[in-house]
Amino acid sequence: MSIKSDRWIRLMAETHAMIEPFEPNQIRSNGEQRLISFGTSSYGYDIRCADEFKIFTNINSAIVDPKNFDANSFVDIKSDICIIPPNSFALARTVEYFRIPRDVLTICLGKSTYARCGIIVNVTPLEPEWEGHVTLEFSNTTPLPAKIYANEGVAQVIFFESDEPCEVSYKDREGKYQGQQGVTLPKA
Repeated sequence: MSIKSDRWIRLMAETHAMIEPFEPNQIRSNGEQRLISFGTSSYGYDIRCADEFKIFTNINSAIVDPKNFDANSFVDIKSDICIIPPNSFALARTVEYFRIPRDVLTICLGKSTYARCGIIVNVTPLEPEWEGHVTLEFSNTTPLPAKIYANEGVAQVIFFESDEPCEVSYKDREGKYQGQQGVTLPKA
């Protein structure tokens, strides 16, 4: 198994639509203001957060149960920024839609800009032949409100290519999050 470079990422995005929309370069500003970087990096791809958020609220005093999650535990907003309450979290999705090849596994790590502010970005691995928008989880570990910026970088995806294709892919086993669109809540 080997980690893949910027050249490989560009090739796969351009010839196999692995990432759409795809930014072949690292973008750090829009000409008017500095941005939290996104796009292709040396050995990965910095993903962006879309402007759709689900902010966790305890207004209904629900129990957080991954087998029976209450969608009423979230407040939906569409905005260029998301303010996460202290010691809470929000869900979002990537701008990018991914199509992972059968012989590739990805690992996603939060960007240091957010980590240094006490904001943890959690994303599970993208498995072979999974496709969809990635659901992002932002945990505000601080006692203060925290700000997330839509359409800017939030995490980096690192691609690992195997020496051989997997025997059973995510698509083969009909994974429950296959082809997800928008922010997707837990499914039992």
